[in-house]
Amino acid sequence: MEFLSDTWVDALDDAARRHPGNVDSTSDTPLIVQQTVVGTKWGDVSYRLEVREGTITVRHGAVLDPTVTLTTDRATAAAIARGELAAQAAFMQGRLRIGGNVGALLAHQDVLAGLGDLFADVRADTDW
Repeated sequence: MEFLSDTWVDALDDAARRHPGNVDSTSDTPLIVQQTVVGTKWGDVSYRLEVREGTITVRHGAVLDPTVTLTTDRATAAAIARGELAAQAAFMQGRLRIGGNVGALLAHQDVLAGLGDLFADVRADTDW
């Protein structure tokens, strides 16, 4: 499946919903991390990871009030998604813009770390 396509976002959602620790690791932890990738062949593409009410989902599109926003170009987004570039390094290089409540990422780092490599299967099936 093609990186950033609707099928790809749906596959991320499926992987998130099948995560074995879905309910236990996310109870009472509302967090919406919205990523926008600019300059793709579809224009700007937004999708979001939502952690709330004991579930993890990935949704198409943008919401008005995400907790955190991440904005990159396609090449940077692909490098991060493939595990070739750390988000922190992309931020320090000016290739990743972060907005919203950045402290929320730090406050939820244990929950996010507990998800492990949630999207490994999707990454393996992605055409970059």
